[in-house]
Amino acid sequence: MVFCASEPGELRTDNGMLGVMADVALAEIPAPEVVLVPGGIGSRAAMRDPALLNWLAQAHHTSRYTTSVCTGALVLAAAGLLDGLTATTHWAAREILREYGAQPVEQRVVTHADQRIITAAGVSAGIDMALQLVAELYDDTAAKAAQLFIEYDPQPPFDSGSLERAAPEVRARLGEYRRRRQ
Repeated sequence: MVFCASEPGELRTDNGMLGVMADVALAEIPAPEVVLVPGGIGSRAAMRDPALLNWLAQAHHTSRYTTSVCTGALVLAAAGLLDGLTATTHWAAREILREYGAQPVEQRVVTHADQRIITAAGVSAGIDMALQLVAELYDDTAAKAAQLFIEYDPQPPFDSGSLERAAPEVRARLGEYRRRRQ
């Protein structure tokens, strides 16, 4: 696994609290086996980065899979990789996919095996996608072993993990939190 960016070095999160080291520049990895585009606040800037978008489009030609988690799907869409395809992302950004030629859906994971593309909704859906990707690259037993290794046995204490199932008061509270953050 290699972390790459336009230039190698430390990249800080939007609030500056966490740094991630990019080991190499994108140009040093012209033909990755698997591409994973993460989401987050930085995805909006990434959608306007021509060097990144061009690299994604070129890397996808040779990758076994090109994938995204959360708003990373917006970056794939901006690179033209989701044109006409169903795709998913975090619910708050789902409709933006349409502006870039994708067809947004309310699924946790969307796979287009013939196009070698997988998109995952929010953070926890990324785990579901990762397990599916292991199954695609290896087999179901490998994916099940990975699931056991990370002890992924979700049993959430609440059934409020999707916008569609969250109660009105929960959605209202989330709206308050989001307004404070802006």
